[in-house]
Amino acid sequence: MILVTGSAVFIGFHFAKSLLAKGHEVVGIDNFNDYYPPVLKYYRDGELRRFASFRSFEMDLCDLTALEQLFQKYPIRYVCNFAAQPGIRYSLINPFVYQKSNIEGFINLIEVSHRRGVKNFVYASSSSVYGGISEIPFSETQRVEQPLNIYAATKRANELFAYTYSHLYGMKTVGFRFFTVYGPASRPDMAMWLFTESILAGDPIKVFNHGKMKRDFTYVDDIVAGVSAAIFKEDLPSYSLFNLGNHKAEDLLHMVQVIEKATGRQSKRIMMEVQAGDMFETCADISKAQRDLSYQPSTAIEEGVPRFVEWFMANRDVTEAVRAGRKI
Repeated sequence: MILVTGSAVFIGFHFAKSLLAKGHEVVGIDNFNDYYPPVLKYYRDGELRRFASFRSFEMDLCDLTALEQLFQKYPIRYVCNFAAQPGIRYSLINPFVYQKSNIEGFINLIEVSHRRGVKNFVYASSSSVYGGISEIPFSETQRVEQPLNIYAATKRANELFAYTYSHLYGMKTVGFRFFTVYGPASRPDMAMWLFTESILAGDPIKVFNHGKMKRDFTYVDDIVAGVSAAIFKEDLPSYSLFNLGNHKAEDLLHMVQVIEKATGRQSKRIMMEVQAGDMFETCADISKAQRDLSYQPSTAIEEGVPRFVEWFMANRDVTEAVRAGRKI
C-alpha cells in the first residue's frame, strides 16, 4: 500500500491518480488548508475518490498521534510526500506556517516511516534550493547553501533530514527537485493560472522584473513519470536526489504568448520590479535522472500550455470559485 501525502495538492493529485490508474492501493492525506480556496483541493480529492482503491483522510502531518494511528491501521510500504506549504512570496509574510508544515510535518512523517519500516520514502524538494547560484543549468552536484527565501530553506532542510535518516538507519530516501511544474488543476498562485485567469477576464497581468525571467517549465505528466520510475526501483542508493525538469529555460514572456494563442486573446501587461526572493533563471541538468531513472520529458510548453488552458476553460465552475474566494 502506498501513502501519498498532499493527495489533494497539484502534483500529489496527479501522482496518486497515476498510481490508482495502474491498480495500486493508495491512502491519501491532506489538511485541505485555505492557502488558496479549498474548493480546488476538494475537486481533486473528488476525482481520486472515483477509484475504489483510494482512501482519503483529512489530516495534518503535524498531528503525530493521528499519523501513527494511520500507519497502525494500514500496511503502508511506500511513502510519497507532496504535502508542504508552497509559495515563495507567502513565506516572507508567514514564516511560521512553513516551520510547522515543511519542517515539523516532514520530521513527523519520516520518523514514523522509519519506525514502521517503510520500504521507500519519496519526497518533493524544489528547484528553489539552488537560490543564488548563477551557473546554469543547475546540477545536483552543486553546493546549495544560498537559499533566497524561507520556502527554499525549508526544502533544503528536508533534504538534509532525509540524508540523516538514510545515514543513521539505511532508510531509502529519494528527493526530487521539481522545476516550475504546470498542467491541469495546477496551483492558482502560480503565474500560468494567474495569467490565464486575468487574460480571460480582460484584466491586466503583473509581469515581474519586466518579464526578464526564465523558467524551466515542466509538464506535470513528465514529473509523474520521473517520480514513478523511482518509487519501486530497488537499485538506488539509500540517499538520492534528482532534478526533474524540462531542461529548457523559457522566457516568461514567451509563456505569456503561448497562453494568448491558446485563449485567443491578447494580454494587458503591467511591468513590475523584481520581487524579493525571486530567482532570475532556472534550468535543470537532468542527466542524472536520465541515467538512473530513464527520465525523458517530452512535453513542450507549446503542447502543455494549451492542455492547461483547455482544462481551465472546461472547469469554470471550479476556477470561478477559486477566483471568488482567493486569499493568496
